Amino acid sequence: MKKQFGQGMLLIMLIICAVLAGCNFDSEEGVEAEPGSSEEENKEQSTADEQAGGQVLKVAASAEIPTMDSVHAHDTIAFTVLNNVMEGLYRLGEDSNPVLGMAESHEESADGLVHTFTLRDAAWSNGTAVTADDFEYAWKRLMADEGHYASMMVNAGVLHAQDIIEGEKGAGELGVTAVDDKTLEVTLEMPNPLFTTLLTFPVFLPQNEAFVEEQGEQYALEAENVLYNGPFVLAEWNHDQNWLYKKNPDYWDADAVTLEEIQVNVVKETSTGVNLYETGELDRIGLSAAYVDEYSSSDEFQIIPRAGIIFVRMNTTHEVLGNANVRRAFDMVIDKEGLANVILNDGSVPLYGHVPENFSLSPEGVSFRELNGDFNKGTAEEAAEYFTTGLEEAGAEELTVSLLSSDAESHRKIAEYLKDQFETKLPGVTIDLQMVPFQQRLDQEKALAYDMVISTWGPDYNDPMTFIDMFVTDGSANRTGYSSAEFDSLVEQAKAEDDPSARYQLMLDAEKVLLEKDALIAPLVQNADAILQREKVKNIVEHPSGPDFTYKWTYIEE
Repeated sequence: MKKQFGQGMLLIMLIICAVLAGCNFDSEEGVEAEPGSSEEENKEQSTADEQAGGQVLKVAASAEIPTMDSVHAHDTIAFTVLNNVMEGLYRLGEDSNPVLGMAESHEESADGLVHTFTLRDAAWSNGTAVTADDFEYAWKRLMADEGHYASMMVNAGVLHAQDIIEGEKGAGELGVTAVDDKTLEVTLEMPNPLFTTLLTFPVFLPQNEAFVEEQGEQYALEAENVLYNGPFVLAEWNHDQNWLYKKNPDYWDADAVTLEEIQVNVVKETSTGVNLYETGELDRIGLSAAYVDEYSSSDEFQIIPRAGIIFVRMNTTHEVLGNANVRRAFDMVIDKEGLANVILNDGSVPLYGHVPENFSLSPEGVSFRELNGDFNKGTAEEAAEYFTTGLEEAGAEELTVSLLSSDAESHRKIAEYLKDQFETKLPGVTIDLQMVPFQQRLDQEKALAYDMVISTWGPDYNDPMTFIDMFVTDGSANRTGYSSAEFDSLVEQAKAEDDPSARYQLMLDAEKVLLEKDALIAPLVQNADAILQREKVKNIVEHPSGPDFTYKWTYIEE
């Protein structure tokens, strides 16, 4: 029979609660491009724009693309690029709900366990047909390579995914089979009402086995080392400088794509971005605090609230930061209103919990943040007392620690602000700032090669567990060395709870352990984007989770 979704509360809860890792993000709006182009280069670009019929979008990103291999992608920038140059069985539509992509039809068995996809006629950018084998290969490669998002196969409920992760079965036993070139069969452990939604994630994208194997270690390292089957192709990729999307003429739904090109500059300095915007070299740019007041009255100014958060991870394996009172002091001493309203001034709001405001209401219609309230909110004097107590408990008299941050302008400003807050308000504290590129920050974070780090997280789906589940013992998103049997137990109970209200309460309790008892992190702000966007730019589809944008339906009004 045709696919049927939305039944079985227990199954919904089990799947939502599976171990998901959210997205690391660095603002896609971007605020360091390379020095200005020469006059000759500008003339060449103008000619190219004219040849594209005016359907050229010029945007910015604040960091380079970490990877173009969908099996290893784990951040919003990579997700966003992959979302625009590739396509899975489903993609996010204009309303951010799943719509059919490479799949022309999708049928589900009566027991909800077997999903059969019939693929439409579609081609890779080298002319090779997209087949069911491409999906089977990519999904099994994800499991074999132990990709960062391999747990997504468990969340989707794909047969044997959990056993493969635990080493009890091989990747080849994953419940996905190419019946023939046009037919893909996926078998689940249990019916999953969220299966279709999860299929929009990049880890479920196809890969052409012959091409991947031919490329070997070079696969996805450059634009020419990747095949594309989405609305656009990556025509140029100058890593930490810029990249260029071009319309994919072989895309099955090419008639729906109006843009001919999307030019993306990596822009880490707002001043550079504003100059590029003012000279017509960008159509959309993120603004930092120094520019918000200047442009807030412009018709092109917008504030876009986000569900992403910025927070400070603290390495619990550090001999002093392992003390909860020290961590609590670092959290409590920060003037978060000043950070949000003065330093950032971009619509971001202060955050005193791990789950953001107005995100995923309880079954009774109340927000998570309203129910759990604020954590570690106190005066500088109270923070200093906690700090002194913590130092004594740790056997230390003073503390020098590093604060790691990406080198994007907004994060540098946050780091400088925190250094001042910590050193002026807490006795005996010295902060050494370390500013590194986004990817290096991620690498150091994962390796616990830091003392404190300014981190980001964006939700993968609309449920508190996308934030709460980050800090389970040995979880891929933990990255703090934290381990709490009490916290783990609450998360596990939430996974098994089929009563929606009881489940929600377990997540509330888990956050209390995380922040009220253990003060693991220092939440900073729930971020927002202050942007300038030309009025001629229409229908950039923005998604609340997963990739930031889809450009498939974007156009320039001429």
